[in-house]
Amino acid sequence: MKPLLKISAVALLCGIAALAAAFSPRSHAAPAAARPADSAQDVYLDKCAVCHAKDGSGNTVKGRKLKVKDLRAPESQKLSEAEMIEIVSKGKGKDMDGFEKELGKDMIKQIVEYYRGLAK
Repeated sequence: MKPLLKISAVALLCGIAALAAAFSPRSHAAPAAARPADSAQDVYLDKCAVCHAKDGSGNTVKGRKLKVKDLRAPESQKLSEAEMIEIVSKGKGKDMDGFEKELGKDMIKQIVEYYRGLAK
């Protein structure tokens, strides 16, 4: 195959792939905050468990590397609901992003209630 023909074929395939991605159902999915079917547990497992672990212990590869605190520990549980909501909303330090825009206030409150329940 001639070099110019190869480049044209690759460009055509890239264009087809881009169009397919643009019109696929996944590209039009609502953001997490707009999907009421997601429970606080679903969102916690999707967004938080990578660092904080499914059980809130922080015992994951990334959690240990970042020295994440155990959400079940008295030290974490003594934070007020407002303090916890602030941390999830705005983030903490350089390693934890805030989720206020992505998840919204109602879902963040539900997530805080969910992970407070992990201590029981």
